[in-house]
Amino acid sequence: MRRIITSMIVMAATMSVMAQGWPSNYSGVMLQGFYWDSFQDTKWTNLKSQADELAQYFSLVWLPQSANCGGQSMGYDDLYWFTNYNSSFGTEEELRDLINTFKDKGIGTIADVVVNHRKNVSNWVDFPRETYNGVTYELKSTDICADDDGGKTKTWASSNGYALSDSKDTGEGWDGMRDLDHNSSNVQTNVKAYLKMLLSDLGYVGFRYDMVKGYAGKFTGMYNNDAQPTYSVGEYWDGNASQVKNWLNATKVDGNIMSAAFDFPFRYTVRDAINGDWRKLGNTSLISDNNYKRYSVTFVENHDTEQRSNAAQDPIRKDTLAANAFLLAMPGTPSVFLKHWMACKNDIKAMIDVRKAAGIHNQSEAFSAASAQNYYVVIVDNKLLCVVGTSAGTYTPTNANYVKVLSGYHYAYYLNKSMATAWADLSSGDYKGEQTVTLTAVAQDGAQVVYTTDGSTPTASSTKVSSGTKITIPIGTTVLKAGILVNGVVSGIITRTYNCKEAVTINVYCNADQVGWNGYINFWTWGGDGTHAPQNNSWPGDKVTTSTVIDGKTWYYKTFTINSETDCVNFVFSTGNGSPQTVDVNDIRTDAFCEVSATQEGGKYLVNITTDIKDPVREDNSWAFLPYIYTLDGRMIRQMQKGEDLTRTIKSLPKGVYIVNGKKVINL
Repeated sequence: MRRIITSMIVMAATMSVMAQGWPSNYSGVMLQGFYWDSFQDTKWTNLKSQADELAQYFSLVWLPQSANCGGQSMGYDDLYWFTNYNSSFGTEEELRDLINTFKDKGIGTIADVVVNHRKNVSNWVDFPRETYNGVTYELKSTDICADDDGGKTKTWASSNGYALSDSKDTGEGWDGMRDLDHNSSNVQTNVKAYLKMLLSDLGYVGFRYDMVKGYAGKFTGMYNNDAQPTYSVGEYWDGNASQVKNWLNATKVDGNIMSAAFDFPFRYTVRDAINGDWRKLGNTSLISDNNYKRYSVTFVENHDTEQRSNAAQDPIRKDTLAANAFLLAMPGTPSVFLKHWMACKNDIKAMIDVRKAAGIHNQSEAFSAASAQNYYVVIVDNKLLCVVGTSAGTYTPTNANYVKVLSGYHYAYYLNKSMATAWADLSSGDYKGEQTVTLTAVAQDGAQVVYTTDGSTPTASSTKVSSGTKITIPIGTTVLKAGILVNGVVSGIITRTYNCKEAVTINVYCNADQVGWNGYINFWTWGGDGTHAPQNNSWPGDKVTTSTVIDGKTWYYKTFTINSETDCVNFVFSTGNGSPQTVDVNDIRTDAFCEVSATQEGGKYLVNITTDIKDPVREDNSWAFLPYIYTLDGRMIRQMQKGEDLTRTIKSLPKGVYIVNGKKVINL
C-alpha cells in the first residue's frame, strides 16, 4: 500500500509541474498565424504549404478559433465546440492535416479558446446539442449569467418561458453574445471535455484563452489543471502590469500559476516609445519582474490592435522593424504578428537567428545599458546588445566586446565576441534574384572568416576574408558554410542554405464589357508576400488603362511579380471612385483573364476567371522561335531575345498597334 500511495504522490506532483502555465527557460518564438479577416492568408492549406519555412523560426503557431461559427467568421462568435470543424479557413480534414504537419516539423499548434461567451442557434438562449464519443453535450439557458447583457437576456428569457442562472457574471460583461456562468457544473463539464478534445483529438498543444477578463481567473486554473496543456496564455487586456499579475495569481492551483498572459504592458511600452520617446522602453511590464517573466508572452501587434478599415484600433504606425527587433531581443516568449512576418520576413528571420544564437529565453536577464529620447540600448544575458530608435544607426557600443551582426531601419544587433562564431546576416530561405551577404567574425580582433559555398566544411585553406566582407550569392541553390580562423584553427561554423530564383512575372487581365466599364478599370491588389499593394495605396487602387484586344474584347491588364511558390495576388476590380465593384478575386498565381459578370452577389459583381486564353502580350516566353515585332504597315521593329520580357519590351515602344506572332497588340 505504501508503494501505491508513494506512486500516486509522485504522479500528482509530476502533473502539477507539467501544468504550470508555461515552460521555464523556454526559448521558442510563437507566430500569430492570422490577422483580422485573414481568410486567404490563414487558410489551413496555405499555412501547411509554409511548414518547412516556419519550422526554422517558430516553435509555436497560434491559430484562430477553428470550429464552425455559422458563417464567415474569425471565430470569436463561437458556436460549435465538438462536431463541426469546417470553418472559414478550411475543412476539418485540412485542419487536422495542418496540425499533424506542424507537429512532424516540430511546431506546436495553439488553439484559440473562446469560452467567456457563446453564440446561440436560433433564439436568445439556445445552444448546439452535440454528441462526441457517445456523450451528448449541451449548454442550457440556466448556464447563462443572471446579469447577461445588463439584464436584457433575463427580460427576454422570462417573457419566453426560460430561466437563467442564479449567479452573476464573475468578470466583465460583454453584450455581443451570451456570457457563460463558469460556476455552473454543466458549463465546467462542457468546457473540460472541449479542451481535452482539442488536445487529444485535434492535436493542439495548448490554448490561448480569449477575453479572460470576462470570468474569474480561478476557472482558467481549474480548466488547465484538468486538461494539462503544455502551453496556456490568457488575453488579459490591460496595460497595468499589476492587474495582469493579479490575474496570473488568480489562476493558481496548489500555489502554482497555471497560465501565462499576453504582456499588454510591454506592447503599450513599445507603442509609446515609438511615438516619440525611446526611453519609455524601460517602463514596467511583466518581463521587468523576475517572478513573472516566465509567464510573459510579449507582442507588439495583434488582430485587435492592428489597423482595420472598419474599426478604430490602436496600431503601431511606424518603426515596425524596430518594434520587432526589441521584441525578439527581450525575455518572455515573443509572439510575432502574421502581417509583420509577411511584410518583414527577411529581417525577422535574421532577428530570430540572432536570438537563437545568443540563447535568449523567457527568463533571460536584461538590463538597460543606455537611453536617450532617440534611442534605447539593452543587453541581454551579456551576449546580445540591441539598440533601437531613430539614432540606432549612429550608436556605437561603449563596450568593445560587442560586434555588429545585423542592422536595419532604426535597429541594430550586436553579439558578444566571447561567442567565438562566424555570422552571416542573411538567413536561410528562398530569395528573388542574387543576394548580398555580410560575413562577420564574432570573435576577438584579428580573426578572419573562412567560408565555402558548396556545402563543404571550411578549413584553414578555404577562402579567407576580413570580418565585415560582403559576398554575392548567385542564382541557384547555395549552401554557405562559414567559420572563424584563429591561429590556424577553424571554429564557430555556421550554415546557411539559399535558394535564389529569377522572378516570375504574370499578367492579369480584366474585361468589363458586360457591365459597361470603358476606358479603364481600377485594380485594388493585396495578399501574398505583402509586395502587391497598388501604387496608389488609397481605394480604389491603380487606374489601369493599358489594354489589348482579343477576339473583339478589350482586356485591361497589369503585370505582377510572383516571388515564391506560395506568393499570390488578390484583386477587387472597380470603376469610378470604386463603386460599382466586383467581389474579391483571390489566390491568383499565374496569367489570368478575369471577366466581370453582370450577375451580382451582395451588391458586387461576380467574376469569371480563366487561364485558358493564350496571353497575347507575353506568350509565356515559350516561343517555338524568337518572335518579331512589326508595325501595322509591315515594318519589322525588332526580334525578341531569349529570356526577354515581351510585356516590358512592348511598353518601351511608342504608343500604337503592333503585330506579334500574327496578333495585334495595343500599347496605349
